[in-house]
Amino acid sequence: MMFHRRLHLVLAPLAASAVLVVSAQQPPPAAPAPRQQSQIEISLTGDAGAPPRLAVPDFLAPSDDPEAQEMARTIAQVLWDDLQFEREFYMIPRDTYRTIPAAPSLGEAPFDRWRELGADGLVVGSVSKTGNTVRVEMRLLNVRGRQQIYAREYSGSAANPRLYAHTMADELHQSQRALRGVARTRLAFSSDRNRERVAGPIDNREVKEIYVADYDGANQRRITVNRSLNIMPSWSPDGRSLVYTSYRRGYPELLISNIFQGTLETPLGDRGQSMLGVFSPDGTRIAFASNRDGNSEIYVMNRDGSGLRRLTTHPGADITPTWSPTGTQIAFTSDRTGSPQVWIIGADGLNLRRLTYESYADRATWSPAPYNEIAFAARTGPGFDIKIYNLAEGQTRQITFGEGTNESPAWSPNGRHLAFTSTRAGRTQIFSIDRDGRNLRQLTREGNNFTPHWSQ
Repeated sequence: MMFHRRLHLVLAPLAASAVLVVSAQQPPPAAPAPRQQSQIEISLTGDAGAPPRLAVPDFLAPSDDPEAQEMARTIAQVLWDDLQFEREFYMIPRDTYRTIPAAPSLGEAPFDRWRELGADGLVVGSVSKTGNTVRVEMRLLNVRGRQQIYAREYSGSAANPRLYAHTMADELHQSQRALRGVARTRLAFSSDRNRERVAGPIDNREVKEIYVADYDGANQRRITVNRSLNIMPSWSPDGRSLVYTSYRRGYPELLISNIFQGTLETPLGDRGQSMLGVFSPDGTRIAFASNRDGNSEIYVMNRDGSGLRRLTTHPGADITPTWSPTGTQIAFTSDRTGSPQVWIIGADGLNLRRLTYESYADRATWSPAPYNEIAFAARTGPGFDIKIYNLAEGQTRQITFGEGTNESPAWSPNGRHLAFTSTRAGRTQIFSIDRDGRNLRQLTREGNNFTPHWSQ
């Protein structure tokens, strides 16, 4: 169950820029380490409080190096897409750049022409390649002031040019808009795309394996290969492990795949049937559902399987737990009052209360701070739609509206987006949508894909 690519980001100051080193030895840290800058960086502004208008033309590359030229085009396009995703800038469409001549070097730019196009800022860059090592430079220019206001330099492997664009996007969002971007985050999900049949005691069932992908659906990679039902993956907070439910022995059990080390943990061994595991915000505990005591109840354990504690006790079925950002509460689905609804209980087993009063509500997911919301799937007719409950206001809003059936919402780590499954395109596919219901994007297209979870 090896993850197919290992990356290591090492960030260090270099004059007014930073260096990104990409190697094939270690996984990336959860977030870039803070670093001091040698000069004050200036924030780009737009007209009268409007978002800055930004252009990202193709990066420069030597004309005699077609691979570097292709990387330059890829980095610029992916960077534009990443910046567009967060809606913090007005991104000037790239097909309008054709009339503007390319700058001969990073130190030169036809500012008058870019200003005519309405640009407040211009992101320029260059790519040079030596063997398997690439060097990428990026600069943000203030078009009105004709000055450089931000710069970075990156060097490392040429294997994944998208990583450079994702890193630039996250750093630009942090520097210019004080926003934590999601360009370097990933999605985990299960899929039947291989069309294999389950080997073993479960007859006539198609295999579901665990996959991971970039936040935008690119670079989809298979993680499990055990020809069984592997479902409901959940990331650890450090992005190095996945806990998921596997039927490899004919019954549901929780497995933890350490995707960079290529190791597998079975925290509960053969002790009962356990499923739907999810890591606590600090990564030390796992909440899950199990029928080990007769009925399906919510339990909490330490990551290694110790400290097992039962939280709920009811003849009804209690399933699909999700942690609050503070790790002090757990929301879950229960049919104890009839149709399934979302309930909340303290992580100590106290203060149980019902949250939703829908005809049917399931698969709650708690938003990260500072938002205090729970997204869930609610029956709205023949199918389901995604709704969001605001805990502070006690109000619910709906963000999908009857196009197919829409289920299994999962928050992005900055709380601005949701991934979910929908049948609106025919088969069950994964989509993303902004928390206000705008900017729907389809992320998967092959086979059927289920239960996404967004890394931190």
